[in-house]
Amino acid sequence: MFVPGQRWISTAEPELGLGTVLRADDRHVQVLFAKSGVLRPYAQESAPLTRAEFRPGQRINGKGLSFLVERVDIRDGLLVYRGEGRELQEGQLDDEQSVTEADDRLIGGRIDTVARFELRQEALRRRAQARRSPAWGLASARVDLIEHQLRVAGIAASRRPPRVLLADEVGLGKTIEAGMIVARQLARGRADRVLVLVPDALVNQWFVELLRRFNLPFAIFDEERCTAIEQSDPSHNPFEDEQLVIAGQSLFDADPERGAQLCKAHWDLLVVDEAHHLEWTPESTSPRYALVEQLAVTTPGVLLLTATPEQLGRRAHFARLRLLDPARYDNLDAYLAEAEGYVELSRLVDDLSAGSALDDAQRSILQRHFSDDTELLASLDGPADALLDALVDRHGTGRAMFRNRRASVGGFPQRHPEWHWLSSDDIGDDTRQMLAAECHADMHPEAAEPVHDYAEDPRLGALLELLQTHADAKFLLICRTQAKVLAIEEALRAASGVTVARFHEGLGMLQRDRNAAWFAEDDGARLLLCSEIGSEGRNFQFAHHLVLWDLPLDPDLLEQRIGRLDRIGQTHDIHVHLPIVVDSAQHVLARWYDEGINALRASPADGRELLRRFGTALADLAIEHARGNNTRDQELDALIAETRATHEALAAELDAGRDRLLELAATREPEAEALAHALRDADGDGGSNDFVLRLMDSFGIGIEEQGPDVLLLDPQYLSTEAFPGLSDGPRQATFSRSLALAREDLPLLRLDHPMVSGATDLLLSSEAGNATFLIDDALPARSAMLQTVFVLECVADQKLDAARFLPPTPLTVTVDSRLAPRSGFTPSEPAIRRAGERRLDIERFRKILAKLVPPMLEAARQMAEHDAGQVRADALREASQALGHKHQRLSALKAINPAVLDADIQSVADELEALERELPQARLRLDAVRFVASPDFLRLR
Repeated sequence: MFVPGQRWISTAEPELGLGTVLRADDRHVQVLFAKSGVLRPYAQESAPLTRAEFRPGQRINGKGLSFLVERVDIRDGLLVYRGEGRELQEGQLDDEQSVTEADDRLIGGRIDTVARFELRQEALRRRAQARRSPAWGLASARVDLIEHQLRVAGIAASRRPPRVLLADEVGLGKTIEAGMIVARQLARGRADRVLVLVPDALVNQWFVELLRRFNLPFAIFDEERCTAIEQSDPSHNPFEDEQLVIAGQSLFDADPERGAQLCKAHWDLLVVDEAHHLEWTPESTSPRYALVEQLAVTTPGVLLLTATPEQLGRRAHFARLRLLDPARYDNLDAYLAEAEGYVELSRLVDDLSAGSALDDAQRSILQRHFSDDTELLASLDGPADALLDALVDRHGTGRAMFRNRRASVGGFPQRHPEWHWLSSDDIGDDTRQMLAAECHADMHPEAAEPVHDYAEDPRLGALLELLQTHADAKFLLICRTQAKVLAIEEALRAASGVTVARFHEGLGMLQRDRNAAWFAEDDGARLLLCSEIGSEGRNFQFAHHLVLWDLPLDPDLLEQRIGRLDRIGQTHDIHVHLPIVVDSAQHVLARWYDEGINALRASPADGRELLRRFGTALADLAIEHARGNNTRDQELDALIAETRATHEALAAELDAGRDRLLELAATREPEAEALAHALRDADGDGGSNDFVLRLMDSFGIGIEEQGPDVLLLDPQYLSTEAFPGLSDGPRQATFSRSLALAREDLPLLRLDHPMVSGATDLLLSSEAGNATFLIDDALPARSAMLQTVFVLECVADQKLDAARFLPPTPLTVTVDSRLAPRSGFTPSEPAIRRAGERRLDIERFRKILAKLVPPMLEAARQMAEHDAGQVRADALREASQALGHKHQRLSALKAINPAVLDADIQSVADELEALERELPQARLRLDAVRFVASPDFLRLR
């Protein structure tokens, strides 16, 4: 029974210290870990909690008192400790207490195998190593190690807190960058509550990306869910029901009260996609902008995503930057003037990057821009790299914004559009009418969708011919709706025996994963039929042929479709097949895309702007052609010509207005490369993979190889129902990053994957392996050793992320029966081997152990405390160096860069001060013991 005021320990997170029960009902319990600043709700049946109960003979601390417990009473469900003439209720205990049972188990003869003891030691060691790594929280993420994405994530994660605009060009992975930042903030305790606010059409894409790539189980909130929560408790704010929330923006358009609830829920991190749709001018503010602005004021971390280039609307760009830093971006005219200055510097930066020396005109530009900056002016005659670093340091927007370009990133394949022209002369009236109805539904998604019958559709014949011509190739076909997918499948089934997989919103996520995996297999489906959801976030780059059954009106949506195959890391050229009926609506769109903006061969950065200018006229001409009215071809030719001219002008404007300093900023940041190095190290750690397999085997999980790099995890003989991730039965997994990227149904097993970290916590929170006994013939006569494993834990506010300097660290200390230290001692291999072959009758040694273990343990504790002092000092020195350097750099940048705020500098100073206070207070906790004795030692006694 949980009673308010009781003290409990999280067996999954013992470093949180003692928790206090705040409230409890029949099903739930809420526990506050005050020292760590963490409030945890648990379901009573599965709560990983153990009661903090101290027995007579143990020392407790609380309310300024410290004494040995002599008696324990119970009063109103709470423990009352008495000893040395004093009394202390459990609610008055300090948040840091040493709670252990390892020595009791050894003395009581309740021991485990030596193998379990060593697995426990390895788990402690590997968890500490992984927790210190910059890759913690991202090692198991299903992301490719792409340099520019890792740089952005690494730099943003170092901000306190991150408030940045992610503005990469289309197809460079802004969603992945945002997901990495979110995952890292959550894993390091810097954020608990995250809100993702996106256009309605992107809700499912974000849900899938965060779950499948980053193992983050966000909850989708819509009006139905909010209403259901309020019906059960009208006083409850529905947005406080979950910690990780995704919501479509339309939810708040019609009901201002929903927006008020959202703002009152208090978030640690806000993510807003398609931020260019938030409208603001000095004279007016749209409701969506106002809502985000209100959230941004009260939310520490803010990530805004936009692919719209700054040069196509600097006023709108200013509106986004002022959401991040309203104090810095408070004057539109000043920002516009500053932006023009950076454009002028950009041309100079190009020459410096190419190794060219400065000419007189360029020197004059720098002297005009930095007339008061003696340090920069003194570097004009120095190395180009040093001058570039100095210019980047002075770039104001570079601290708030990241922008990468496809041309500079590189690594993209060539696109080859392949036209399959279908004569309209052979089409009957029924087919023509069906094509017209399909076009009308595509142009007006709000209209009812017609019934599709593709048995006589000429596109079907073109598709069958493609499959026959490329007999060994995989084909991805994307069309707009689920109804089209089903109709194409039905027509194919009647006309061909080709193996087909489906991928649409009508399937559950698990079934979509299975179908995508079948498509990925060498002997699996040759054709994957996708609705528009197939263009959202999925990686099908193992295929090189894309069939566009229809064409969307939005260039960005077309780019998303092609981007399923045209991705960084794609090793083959992409063939984009377009089965087009001559003089149809699709013919109009295809010509505009090909001749007007070259979207089938390259990724246009101005697609959204071109749609805004020409979309209405284009849709009108497409519908006219669908109706059989081909008399407006001259208008179409004129529209294409005007589009092409505008596209060329915008491309020139974009190139001329590029801010090269902004593009350089991420590549020259001191912390830019640490994350990439850490992830590569994690991928190359074969010993970690072996540990994961042994960890799973210890819980009774069967492991079977089912192909190259594919493992089947079978929980048939699982020893506990608490093991995470296998409640639905056997599951495949992999240690290969490349395979996990190709097959999104395969978890990438790393130490930070929820299944592995959960299993590690389950092992370490249990008694398994924390006490063992061993007879070793290799020991000197009449000798015995007590090996103790202490864990040094820093109990501090999680948002401080003290574990990057001092994770829960195992310290192994061995003493002999004379209480002398035996550093470096390990039992002999024969003794360990024999221990696995025979059982030891521990009962006859219990009296000896009861006499010997307590003084040996006390001696070991004193030695461990000495070792802990050095570990604390090393952690403190590392923190002082890292944060001290960061503080010095920010202070220096403050003098030359207006984007560096006093709050940024103070945040680092406060963090260092807190670490200097908390790290020296890290406490020791006994985790495991092993008694090793020579045979004659036990006989003599």
